[in-house]
Amino acid sequence: MQMSPSRPGRLAAIQMASGGKVAGNVGEIRKLVARAAAGGADLVLLPENAFLMGRSDADKLAIRETDGGGPLQDCLADLAARHGLWLVAGSIPMHGDDPSRARQSCLVFDDGGHRIARYDKVHLFDVQVSADEAYRESATLEPGNLAVVVQTPFGRLGLSICYDLRFPEFYRALVDQGAELLLVPSAFTARTGEAHWRPLLRARAIENLCYVVAANQGGFHLNGRRTHGESMIVDPWGRVLDVLEHGSGVVFADSDPDTLMEVRRRFPALEHRRLVSVEEVCPQTTPAGLTPTDS
Repeated sequence: MQMSPSRPGRLAAIQMASGGKVAGNVGEIRKLVARAAAGGADLVLLPENAFLMGRSDADKLAIRETDGGGPLQDCLADLAARHGLWLVAGSIPMHGDDPSRARQSCLVFDDGGHRIARYDKVHLFDVQVSADEAYRESATLEPGNLAVVVQTPFGRLGLSICYDLRFPEFYRALVDQGAELLLVPSAFTARTGEAHWRPLLRARAIENLCYVVAANQGGFHLNGRRTHGESMIVDPWGRVLDVLEHGSGVVFADSDPDTLMEVRRRFPALEHRRLVSVEEVCPQTTPAGLTPTDS
């Protein structure tokens, strides 16, 4: 399904290095959202774990909220309404089905402060990055199972979180439902970010002919983790429109519906897809010293 955005939008992605105190992080979020609003933003994206990067992933469990109410959700609704902009919370921990774990939830609030959508992170970061660096999100998080596309006045948003970025089929499913702007709130590690962050973001923009808005954590955290930063906004041709390498701040870019539709018209790769079957070929082997005619 393809739907044209009704108007251009001023996009903003926030970068910060969240700490272990919710109150301190809320203060930073308020300051940066106000800066984005002063820059004319229609849509503001927070990074993953904006409200808390504690000593361990288990710290998130203490601030889990029930869907529809809680201090974190109230803060987001207030900020969206106060500044008259669409606000996408990179992630907050929410109650799910497993009482011992949380859902990593991306919430969307409209410019009146109304909660419009919720996406629960599907792909969990269970990896061994190196001999001395390992992560197991599934110990404290349970995965979601639905992709989410949200209609806004300036285009259809496809929601994702961090590790989702490595799964191109996930984003193609969003585009099949009309997504035109792909949002990627993240807490990419310094090691993986240096190697993969920019190439993956540009690839998702190019292959899906979409704008990509990526808000990343960037700095040192209480648990000893260092995140990569380099928050950016990429256009449907893969051009980086704005980027912040290090430190706290905001990146801006304008989404242009005419540009997006023109790129898709002139380069209709999405229409050229062909689903194919795979044929596996296993050459016949023969015992050593024999030719196929001897056997």
